[in-house]
Amino acid sequence: DFMELCNARQSCRSFADKPVEHEKLVKCVEAARLAPSGCNSQPWKFVVVETPEVVEKVAKCTQVLGANSYISSAKAFIVVLEEHAVLLQQVRAVFDSQVFAKGDLGAAAVTICYAAQEQGLGSCILGLFDRAALSNILSLPLEQRYFCVIALGYENDTTTRPKMRKPLEEITKFV
Repeated sequence: DFMELCNARQSCRSFADKPVEHEKLVKCVEAARLAPSGCNSQPWKFVVVETPEVVEKVAKCTQVLGANSYISSAKAFIVVLEEHAVLLQQVRAVFDSQVFAKGDLGAAAVTICYAAQEQGLGSCILGLFDRAALSNILSLPLEQRYFCVIALGYENDTTTRPKMRKPLEEITKFV
């Protein structure tokens, strides 16, 4: 049930020392590929990092400003890249080509996390990282636009933490 999946998914803070199967990473990207996007522009590319030596280097890239020390235990990453969106001509005439891109990329990123959860993997979306170092490690141009880095692996502790969320009444208006 989808609501059970939503309630179970959380940002993993401790990954087990167990490799992630290649097929599970492929399934995560396949799910993200099916995410909705404005004008079906699909403004994304995904870099799957699964080679242990590269995983270690990418983990270090996300540990800037003293943050994310727990990411060293991640066993894989999916880097979500922002690509140029090709919109319908009538939309391009009024809006910037990237007007929907951030929402589209967010939809793809969360789809990766739900696909991971459904396969028994933990995930954590990271927005803080050293872009220049990451570009160097992944052999990408320095001007490449990054959306996020998603850490993946099996959770050490699968106990679901209580979710601290605003009440439905506070965030919803029915008309």
